[in-house]
Amino acid sequence: MKNYKNITVRPFEPADIPTMTEIWNEVVENGDAFPQDKPMDISEAERFFASQTFTGVAEYKGEISGLYILHPNNVGRCGHISNASYAVSSKVRGKGIGRVLVEHSLFMARQKGFRILQFNAVVASNKAAIALYEKLGFKTIGTVKGGYFNKNKEYEDIILFYHDLDT
Repeated sequence: MKNYKNITVRPFEPADIPTMTEIWNEVVENGDAFPQDKPMDISEAERFFASQTFTGVAEYKGEISGLYILHPNNVGRCGHISNASYAVSSKVRGKGIGRVLVEHSLFMARQKGFRILQFNAVVASNKAAIALYEKLGFKTIGTVKGGYFNKNKEYEDIILFYHDLDT
């Protein structure tokens, strides 16, 4: 468990699943960040969160306010590259929870033996996430034109980022 600015990040527990699912589904339903286009039910969420290399939850003022998943980005000879996704409740955005989740994921990725953390699809209109990733030392790999089909049925660019965990 890590505590930073009244935000604690810890491994998820089964009792957390309903709140985690609600937060995750909020991001999915907003249709402007995650590739998923359908919300998960509780049983799907249980399997999904348990299948990750690490799933962490952020508590702010005693309530689960965000989460992240960490897993391999690929297999075999590319299995040393990790990937992560983050979700913060809209009720508490702007409190630093996203930053703490990303910092914790960088720590956990190293702990789990990964050498790189890569993001495959950061939506170009997600300016807050892009600014955070750049501030935390992520480097841009490139842009995929029209790589994301948003909730308004428009194609947006996605940006690929990576962070070298050996530095």
